[in-house]
Amino acid sequence: MTPELLIAFIAFAFVTSVTPGPNNTMLLASGANFGLRRTLPHMLGISLGLMLLVLAVGLGLGQVFEQVPLLYSLLRYVGAAYLLYLAWKIANSGAPDSNVGARGKPFSFLQAAAFQWVNPKAWIMAIGAITTYTPQDDFMLNVLCIAGLFALVNCPTMSVWTVAGSLLRNWLSSPRVLRGFNVGMALLLVASLYPILADVKGVL
Repeated sequence: MTPELLIAFIAFAFVTSVTPGPNNTMLLASGANFGLRRTLPHMLGISLGLMLLVLAVGLGLGQVFEQVPLLYSLLRYVGAAYLLYLAWKIANSGAPDSNVGARGKPFSFLQAAAFQWVNPKAWIMAIGAITTYTPQDDFMLNVLCIAGLFALVNCPTMSVWTVAGSLLRNWLSSPRVLRGFNVGMALLLVASLYPILADVKGVL
């Protein structure tokens, strides 16, 4: 991989990681509801899940979807349904110290990693990384490099959203304000589905 291509990929990884999407919306909400420390497993799980997804696409899973587009369409709808469920859970979250909030828990490391496999934006990021930035020479070595770099760029970049959420905790101490915030985050999560699903066909 040339230095120019490496710099271009790092820019791609940064932009796709820091811009709004399902992961960052959930991290913002989790930071606000549970704080930075309790959201760390969620953040690390996203990075690991995305790295494994990039590896899987590089190993040929992306070609399977190209050959059988129905499978990819099914994945999009399963992911959309799960995101709607998560939006409902966020909208109905209570304050961390309330009886309702006490029952709520942030995503675990494994839950966050597994979620990437039904996250449409994560698929767009993984397919874009492999098809656009991975040279054919020494392909497998470059796939490993791309996957590792994506995880390294992704985790600290999206932590901005978690930190922003945690800084809002004092402002969100009122149950009414927190309720409004959570409903707003749920609506943003639902809204994030539209551009992702509309653009998927152009990626494959």
